[in-house]
Amino acid sequence: MKQNSATQNNGLLSVDEETLESLINNEPITNVYDVEHTPFARGKFAAVRKLVHKVTGVAYAGKFIRKRRRSMDQRQEILHEVAVLKLAAQSTRIVKLLEVYETPTEMALVLELAAGGELQRVVDIQDGLEEAEAVVVMKQVLEALKFLHDLNIAHLDLKPQNMLLTRDYPDTDIVLCDFGISRVIQDGVEVREILGTPDYVAPEVLNYEPISLATDIWSVGVLAYVLLSGYSPFAGDTKQQTFCNISQCSLSFPTELFDGVSPSAIHFIRSTLVVDPRCRLSAEDCLNHPWLTGEPLPSSSSPADQEVNASNAPFLCLACAKCGTSGSCHHDITGSAVVEITHDRGIIC
Repeated sequence: MKQNSATQNNGLLSVDEETLESLINNEPITNVYDVEHTPFARGKFAAVRKLVHKVTGVAYAGKFIRKRRRSMDQRQEILHEVAVLKLAAQSTRIVKLLEVYETPTEMALVLELAAGGELQRVVDIQDGLEEAEAVVVMKQVLEALKFLHDLNIAHLDLKPQNMLLTRDYPDTDIVLCDFGISRVIQDGVEVREILGTPDYVAPEVLNYEPISLATDIWSVGVLAYVLLSGYSPFAGDTKQQTFCNISQCSLSFPTELFDGVSPSAIHFIRSTLVVDPRCRLSAEDCLNHPWLTGEPLPSSSSPADQEVNASNAPFLCLACAKCGTSGSCHHDITGSAVVEITHDRGIIC
């Protein structure tokens, strides 16, 4: 897998012709699999259907993606997702790609079937997770993310809908899926795109500033907040209000949602939801954070981190989690009520 010169500035991987020939099958997928007509998951440009292999009887997931969107050829973007999945084949935390089928109008990615469904379903049913459960989930998600970041790949759409359960909850593992808007991050190459899911998107995306691996870390912070409370930290009544809350880091921890949540968890969220991406934790830093390791918070942690009940009060966005400097995160914030999370699968246009 490599980046070719035509797509380098977009952060897309290409697949060499030899690999394509061995991977892509041009015969009808219905010759090999029974394909359920009704999708069990759907996005703006893709539908996921259950596949059953006609010979072995083994069930898989088929992601059917249209090759043209808004009259533009998207085959390179689809092949980028294929390339990412091939690179991630050695990770147990990332969904496995088996083969690819192609017709003149669409491509179908045959993926391992995660029998437990989406993590979002569990969050909805339980109205969030117990903190101990959230710690387990966050560790596994961050293991997947660290694997990607070690390859200089940013996922850019981290959310519970893209986290699959291998079995019924809670006796399950988490695997990360949907790499359709992921991008390769290279030194000296700026990638600027408006993409992501509104509740989880980072400020630099909204400001059309360069995307980095740290863009995922903002989504990690939103994810932790959602898992612990069942609510989105920035969601407004409109997308515009949501984006304003994100840009201003309008973050609060209402007692009715976070009563009993540990100061360490609050510190983790504040250390990831930092406006300046240079001041966020890395994926490895997150895995080593006391909330996930079980170690006590350093004594130097601020009183605001130690006192959860005071977290409804207005406060400044957290300064750099590593060096304590304010960076560009200097907004005066008034506490704002959180809004129940909306299941928006859309990509920002």
